[in-house]
Amino acid sequence: MNKKILMVAALLTGFALFGTVAQEASDKQPAQTTQVAQTEAAAQPAKDSSTIKYIAAGLAVGIACLAGGMAVGKIGAAAMGAMSENAELSGKALPFVGLAEGICLWGFLVALLIIIL
Repeated sequence: MNKKILMVAALLTGFALFGTVAQEASDKQPAQTTQVAQTEAAAQPAKDSSTIKYIAAGLAVGIACLAGGMAVGKIGAAAMGAMSENAELSGKALPFVGLAEGICLWGFLVALLIIIL
C-alpha cells in the first residue's frame, strides 16, 4: 500500500514538472529581429530561474506536508492508544502531535523564502 502511494505521488510530481517545462517551451516565440533576439537571450536565465524557484517551492511544501501527515498519523495513533489506557497521558502526548504538524509550517516557510529571495 505504501509503495503504491509513493509511486502515485512520484508520478504526479513528474507530470507536474513536465507540464511546467512544456508550458515554458510553448510560450517561446521566434524572434523577429536581432535586437529582440538579444533582449530575449538576456532575459532567458531570469525566466528559467523563476520556474525553478516555483518548482522548488512546490516541492518544499509538498514534501513537508506529506512528511507531516505521515508523522501525525503515526504519532496520533500512538497517542490515542496511550490515552485510552491512561487518560493522564493526554497532556504529555498531544504536544508531540503539534510538533509533527509544525513540519508543514516549516515547509511553507521555506517555500516563502525560496520565492521571496
